Amino acid sequence: MNDIAIELKGIDKKFGLVHANKDIDLRVRKGTIHGIIGENGAGKSTLMSILYGFYQADDGDIFVGGRKIVIKDPNAAIAAGIGMVHQHFMLVENFTVLENVMLGAEESQILTAGITKARHELRRLEHEYELEVDPDAIIEELPVGLQQRVEILKALYRGAEILILDEPTGVLTPAEADHLFRILEQLKDQGKTILLITHKLREIMAITDEVSVMRRGEMVATRTTAETSVEELAELMVGRHVLLRVDKGPASPGEVMLSVENLTVRDSRGVDMVKNVSFDVRAGEIVGIAGVAGNGQSELLQAVSGIRRAVSGKVWLDGEAVDVTSKDPSDLRDRGLAHVPEDRQHMGLVLKFDESENSILGYHDDPKYLNGMFLDIDAIRKDAAVKIEKYDIRPPNPRLKTANFSGGNQQKIVLAREMERDPKVLIIGQPTRGVDVGAIEFIHKRIIEMRDAGKAVLLVSVELDEIRALADRVLVMFDGRIVGERAPDTGERELGLLMAGVEDAQEAAE
Repeated sequence: MNDIAIELKGIDKKFGLVHANKDIDLRVRKGTIHGIIGENGAGKSTLMSILYGFYQADDGDIFVGGRKIVIKDPNAAIAAGIGMVHQHFMLVENFTVLENVMLGAEESQILTAGITKARHELRRLEHEYELEVDPDAIIEELPVGLQQRVEILKALYRGAEILILDEPTGVLTPAEADHLFRILEQLKDQGKTILLITHKLREIMAITDEVSVMRRGEMVATRTTAETSVEELAELMVGRHVLLRVDKGPASPGEVMLSVENLTVRDSRGVDMVKNVSFDVRAGEIVGIAGVAGNGQSELLQAVSGIRRAVSGKVWLDGEAVDVTSKDPSDLRDRGLAHVPEDRQHMGLVLKFDESENSILGYHDDPKYLNGMFLDIDAIRKDAAVKIEKYDIRPPNPRLKTANFSGGNQQKIVLAREMERDPKVLIIGQPTRGVDVGAIEFIHKRIIEMRDAGKAVLLVSVELDEIRALADRVLVMFDGRIVGERAPDTGERELGLLMAGVEDAQEAAE
């Protein structure tokens, strides 16, 4: 038992009629990276929230270092040497890095002495674990990769020997994810124990020593990573064979449905993020935009969907001009444009609303949802129930607050709402961010079905594999400009060079 960092025995947890964790046993060896995988709603985050003290198990025992303990709240978890980095960061955005690290762990009644001590300790941790970040930087001014480092530093500052990371790469670029993995290896080499919750099987194969699989609240298997495969893990997660590639036929492009000409868009700072961009999307094709996050893709989607005003340029939707200098997404929805935003929580959903309310958000003036001047609640809930079944949204409860759904199921709520409107043009940002392997297969099929039904699809994703698998044409953005158009079977190296701004990418790739 001396080599066991954590042992869970018979952990059981219910939320009303939802049985989130069912008699779960888990053992995690010290100084290892242990993956926990499963579909959205499988119970992974609930189990780790119990270990961190956010929830109390209805039954079962927790052992840390061979000693049985009761974790009644996060303070008790921290005292037991457990830290957690959440999928959605728990940082005060207008505080500095140092202030966030200290928050809740102030050790001196004289604040100046406490700050000085914290600054020295923070610098030591940054150096030891290669987690360099400016301690005086304001959180909201940092990219998400550095914000995540701050979360890790917070846990280490509090003495964590066991670190839980919940979907840590869901908001990271591929380069940021690679850097995170190097940090995790460094932490493991220093004797830390890492629990990695993820749905990305390639990450599991690349970084973990062991992996446990959850399905519908149960622990169904534990494997030594070197002795398993992506195919076996996917089947264990879903309970059936999963197609890990996109199966599609050739596109049959028709009329131009979306046309963008010389579009320029500024952000809130007054900086040009989209610079004189032009492209067309035809009915019956998927145009993918590849690029490292922060190169103007987000602002482009927001301008085309009517959420953000453009500075100049022209846009046509089904041959009719769009006023790009105004913000009127409702008009574009009425004209047949559906939009799945990149940030589902801040732009796609109202988390305090019921699932059924979010399922009609933006379309609530549709007569089928109305009873005279008022919303027809029964009709809305029945419509939501149909979408829940069709898109396998879990738990299947239209009355549940949207905040209580996992990130992947929140994504399905948005996709169901937009896709079921039968739009002429579908704009999708990061369609499978934070979504498990079974849901990815489903979402990809639905996108292909939309294309084959004659819809024009504009797709933005930081997942280059996803762009190459789904798109019929690939546009590459760098520094706000379209720097190249390529076929989807173009080599990853050439596309990667274009994404980095190398103009002669084809020659360099050779």
